[in-house]
Amino acid sequence: MNILQVTNFFKPFWASGGVARVSYEISKHLVDRGHSVTVYTSNIGIPDDIEINKPVVVDGIEVYYFKDLIKFFRYKFKFGLPYYSCFVMKKQIKDFDIIHIHEHRSSLAMIVRYYAKKYGVPYILQSHGSVLPFYEKQGLKNFFDYIIGSKILLDAVNLIALTQVEVEQYKKMGQNEKKIIRIPNGIDFSEYTHLPKKGQFRRKYCIQENEKIILFLGRINKIKGLDLLLRAFVSVMNQINNVKLVIVGPDDGFLSTIKKQVKEFEIQRNVLYTGPIYNRDKLEAYVDADVYVLPSFYETFPITIIEACACGTPIIVTDKCAIASWINKIGYVVKYDEKQLRNAILKMLRNEELRKRFGKESRKLIEENFNWNVIVKKIEDIYETNKKNKT
Repeated sequence: MNILQVTNFFKPFWASGGVARVSYEISKHLVDRGHSVTVYTSNIGIPDDIEINKPVVVDGIEVYYFKDLIKFFRYKFKFGLPYYSCFVMKKQIKDFDIIHIHEHRSSLAMIVRYYAKKYGVPYILQSHGSVLPFYEKQGLKNFFDYIIGSKILLDAVNLIALTQVEVEQYKKMGQNEKKIIRIPNGIDFSEYTHLPKKGQFRRKYCIQENEKIILFLGRINKIKGLDLLLRAFVSVMNQINNVKLVIVGPDDGFLSTIKKQVKEFEIQRNVLYTGPIYNRDKLEAYVDADVYVLPSFYETFPITIIEACACGTPIIVTDKCAIASWINKIGYVVKYDEKQLRNAILKMLRNEELRKRFGKESRKLIEENFNWNVIVKKIEDIYETNKKNKT
């Protein structure tokens, strides 16, 4: 098949969040399965030496990094002005068998929807947890949905939901449940077959062997609940000696607040901020961590949870995470509450056998259920079904 993927951000802009990674993995695995894949995205976050508005081959994928005329606005609101995309879409879209749009509140999604309807090319839409106008910029999101967003959802032949929670969100947006299909995110498990040896991350950052590591890895954004984690961490420090909180990830507007809080609590020696790290360096962090904590007050399907599980790292999440229903088997789920989070961390750090059991069970769960080879086959089947119905 000739497949088009549409995403606001793409490789190598991993700091933008999980959608860039997911759209890349889907595209790469589709190429490996013999399909021709093109990606339309923006030039936000890419090096200056990468060509824009022209096809660039990235790991076998043909990628168009369209120049955005409002780059800052685009990064904050995912709605910029990739003007040149119109010229390319006008010529190319009719040649695709199927289109997969990642997130619907964007200028790219709006333009693709127009040309897809014009040329009768069906498209799949995957919102990645952004179905409802939740959290920040609700007024702008509601306005966009009123003008065009609801139409983008309505005209999709299928909607991919990561969890049952997201299924219900699509329904709240007035979408027919019959066209909603649940497919989770995944990882390339082959990358986790030979994990780094323990101790490498500790040596790089001068963390002692007897220090317990509490790891957070993700965007430094208010929604991630790092302020709650810091308060719980102070309570943990009062009961356990030699404990270190490691915060890994790019600043997404909340780092200054976190640094101020760390200073106020006078815990600078016990908190390490590494900035964003990737590839084997990231795996080293997971492997050396005693527990991975994601204290968000809103999450759909965080890839970091799957990554931690694949590394055999026990996890703690809040009940605001939409995948909490299966976390109970491999970690702790707590309310968005400082005391509950503290108690869960203490239980985990004090029980080595529990950590080992959770780690072993988590790897098995991920390998069987969240492997990209399995997930992309399901997506491929959706494409095939709708390709046959193409008009």
